Amino acid sequence: MKRLLSILSVLLLCTSAAFAGALTTNGGVKLDSSDLPHCTGETGAPVVYYTADISPESLVRMYEALGVDLPGRVGVKMSTGESTRSNYLRPELIADLVHRVNGTLVECNTAYGGSRASTAMHRQQARDNGLLEVAELDILDEEGSMELPVAGGQRIQVDYVGSHFANYDSFLVLTHFKGHAMAGFGGAIKNISIGFGSSMGKVWIHSGGTRQQGSIWGAQDPFLEAMADAAKGVSDAMGENIVYISVLNRLSVDCDCDGSPAEPDMHDIGILASRDPLAIDQAAIDLVYAMPDSGSLIRRIESRNGLHTLEAGEQIGLGRRDYQLTVVGD
Repeated sequence: MKRLLSILSVLLLCTSAAFAGALTTNGGVKLDSSDLPHCTGETGAPVVYYTADISPESLVRMYEALGVDLPGRVGVKMSTGESTRSNYLRPELIADLVHRVNGTLVECNTAYGGSRASTAMHRQQARDNGLLEVAELDILDEEGSMELPVAGGQRIQVDYVGSHFANYDSFLVLTHFKGHAMAGFGGAIKNISIGFGSSMGKVWIHSGGTRQQGSIWGAQDPFLEAMADAAKGVSDAMGENIVYISVLNRLSVDCDCDGSPAEPDMHDIGILASRDPLAIDQAAIDLVYAMPDSGSLIRRIESRNGLHTLEAGEQIGLGRRDYQLTVVGD
């Protein structure tokens, strides 16, 4: 951490009434603290790091800014993308970071069909997307599911993740933040809930804990609440050995599970990093809502009541929605 601070200018924000001009997004938008309603100077609030630069070097810097060295076998949890046209994080962007943590790419099969419904198909799609050139890919539910307890869950008291989850000592949750046709938005919480869920576990979450097979469609708010519950199960299981980096680029209203997503109609924002999954998602939402060209994405989020996921996460103690923002720059 000392080495990092010696080569970076790190500016702590949200500790005064305003930081006009101190934060400029990748798309050139300058923000004041009043634009980020959950940004606070309160002692003890989780820190969320931000950089406007979206590059391989910045991804590594953001990991180092967290001041952690993930121990043991590290899984890098990310979406492998439904097709070469989807907006998954490109191999040339993530390779340096994955190598920095000596990570294995990890993902689970889908519950809705598509090009990643079986392990063989999933692995082929990842190969087509160039990800197997970065690192080994482990399909966590290739051999079924395992259970994680969910303390204080509103909808579920057990979460079903891929059984290979147990083979990892720590996880780097690498998320492409974007819209989502069912959840409203896809961020870190979705990545560790639906993302870590086995095929059966995905149905369990989508149904609000009422079924383990069949259609993934269920009542909306119970789904969002179960997603927060499942995220807490994963967070509690890993303790200090899980961290979060979210890339806010290619901000389509559609998720990486869509093989033909809508073209983004807003500018890129930057990269966030935190040790709190709720804080990093809230910071991403605050930034999206502050952008002058984010109307389509906001409509997608609100049409699915997507902010309820954050409310549910706060209620069960997944993390905190208030945060301190630290800008990491050269």
